[in-house]
Amino acid sequence: MNTTINAVKFKADPKLEKFIIDKVTKLDRLIDNVTKCEVTLKVDKPESDNNKIAEIELSLPGPNLFISKQADSFEEAVSACIDALKPQIEKYKEKR
Repeated sequence: MNTTINAVKFKADPKLEKFIIDKVTKLDRLIDNVTKCEVTLKVDKPESDNNKIAEIELSLPGPNLFISKQADSFEEAVSACIDALKPQIEKYKEKR
């Protein structure tokens, strides 16, 4: 799976990128025909709490799977996205 990480208006830390790659790679165990995974990281309002947004889009044959979550840290947001994608992947596999 080809994974792209886009950090909007900032440079992502290498540790954060490694964390994201490790988490996203685990999705390969659940579904095998993902062609591309795009992760977008954004900061909503820097002065507020719960302002980190992570979006994950999985490109699959047929419809793409997309999820967006907001949390206090990018790690929490990415983990929440991964957890929310698991039921979507199961539904996708049932329809095939």
